[in-house]
Amino acid sequence: MHRLTPLILAAVALLAIGCGREGASESRGSAQRTLTIGAIPDQDPQELQRLYGVVADQLQRELGVKVDYRPVTDYTAAVTAFRVGDLDLVWFGGLTGVQAQRQVPGARSLAQRDIDTNFHSVFIANRRSGLEPVENQSGLRALAGRTFTFGSQNSTSGRLMPQFFLAQAGVPPQQFEGAPGFSGAHDRTIELVEAGAYEAGALNEQVWREALEEGEADRERVREIWRSPAYNDYQWIARADLDERLGDGFTERARTALLNIDGNSAQEKQILELFGAGGFVPVRPGDHREIVRAGETTGLLQK
Repeated sequence: MHRLTPLILAAVALLAIGCGREGASESRGSAQRTLTIGAIPDQDPQELQRLYGVVADQLQRELGVKVDYRPVTDYTAAVTAFRVGDLDLVWFGGLTGVQAQRQVPGARSLAQRDIDTNFHSVFIANRRSGLEPVENQSGLRALAGRTFTFGSQNSTSGRLMPQFFLAQAGVPPQQFEGAPGFSGAHDRTIELVEAGAYEAGALNEQVWREALEEGEADRERVREIWRSPAYNDYQWIARADLDERLGDGFTERARTALLNIDGNSAQEKQILELFGAGGFVPVRPGDHREIVRAGETTGLLQK
């Protein structure tokens, strides 16, 4: 009996190792069947949690894998998480989308909202500033010597394109009174300008319109003074390794699932309402060419 003890112990040890390997394999397999989604934090975190929670439920049902929404702290964090593989599918703005695709070879644009093909930035001003609406881009020269806030430093509609249009009008950032501010989010830009912390600012036209419709912007204290020319903005971008991790054809299935959100179910209708869109459409080659040009001109993208 004593001579058998080492053999028994060895067998138990091998069994434990085998079970451990099997458990680890199952854990890895489970992780490999999870799609992690994210988005640039361009609005209030609670609003984003509500929106992408619904999106995760929709994609989970359509794609047959677990879908987790993971919030990030800022725009740069969204790009970084995508680059290192912590996020598989991300709702990027135009600028962050270009940054992400440059950092992740093979990353693929899947869809954009119908409104993103004809998007605008809105310049707003506190009524006490005396700034009046302008008819054309050259009128932005009235902002020289004023206090001004952008949104996030990497926002397309709240920083990149406004800075690009301002530069074209002869108003580079150094012509503002003091350094320009960065509110961090579009709705925050409205709050700061309305409160008089800044005389003027620029933001996403969709957030501005919704703030007016919902009474969250006081028309007696803040108003629109100029609307920019159109450009392409937001887009869903997927990592290049989705098919390898989640099965052949998965990326195309994800693209189809997004494009098929048409509002025919209560959940799809909610998604479109929260996105402020009528549906999703394909991203065509060259759609974000203007973003690249503006980024390289302003120095926010390396040539």
